[in-house]
Amino acid sequence: MTRSLPTATLYTDGGCRPNPGPGGWAAVVLRPGEDPLELSAAVPATTNNRMELQAAIEGLRALPSAHRVELFTDSEYVRKGITEWLERWLRNGWRTAGKKEVQNGELWRELAAELERHHVTWHWVKGHAGDRWNERADELASAAIPRPPLPVDDPGAVHLFLGVAHSGTRNTGAWAVVLRFGDRERTIAGLEAGASANRMHLVSAVSGLRALRREVRAHVYTASDYLKDGATAWLGGWRDRGFVTRDGDPVAHADLWRELDRLQRRHDVRWHVASRDELPEEMLEAKRQAREALGA
Repeated sequence: MTRSLPTATLYTDGGCRPNPGPGGWAAVVLRPGEDPLELSAAVPATTNNRMELQAAIEGLRALPSAHRVELFTDSEYVRKGITEWLERWLRNGWRTAGKKEVQNGELWRELAAELERHHVTWHWVKGHAGDRWNERADELASAAIPRPPLPVDDPGAVHLFLGVAHSGTRNTGAWAVVLRFGDRERTIAGLEAGASANRMHLVSAVSGLRALRREVRAHVYTASDYLKDGATAWLGGWRDRGFVTRDGDPVAHADLWRELDRLQRRHDVRWHVASRDELPEEMLEAKRQAREALGA
């Protein structure tokens, strides 16, 4: 019976930018004694939810025969579909309680067919929380999304898009960076208690530049004039005065400015302030990831 079936572990992810818009899905299939199988593809016009579903479908389809599958996803939409809605949809002939056609019904039907073929145990994981294979599926799905032109046409450089979020009531800040090089992309994010918005802008820049493993040319996109002016106009004077202002006061966030100074000496960094009304899609994604890290 199911105990005699071969086993597999499956990590899936999907998304689009913007939502709806161009998207990508990815699945990582792990089978005992075999190298990981990585699958991904782009879709020119879609939604986040459709890509999460497609990732699960394609990962299960990739198994050549019936398996016992441990499937990991960070999609709340898929979680609710599996645990709350799917059984009722099947009883109701793929109609909701309001007698309407199930949204994305053709994909749910395809997923239901794969669930008949395999014995699947579902696991829901928090995204961007350090899980190796969840992070890999996210990286593959993000890389598959068709990319808009970069704000600066420099394909030989790394492009860092910064985003921050701040809660005054909780006195907590969060940051995120989308790093893009050619078709490759990844996101890093973090949270800091007792931090101001200005400090979060600095942390995002320092964290993004620290993530670069070799000396590169880097374009940094920020919405903060404070960060850009500090990096390009003020930092040299602060360094010469031992990180005190002209009035003799300690420079705010001197620890981060010192680290940014070191990183700028290592890399060829170009700074760009984006209009808050016309942010690149990658900056909007960084802001979304920062809000997610903040729990907003």
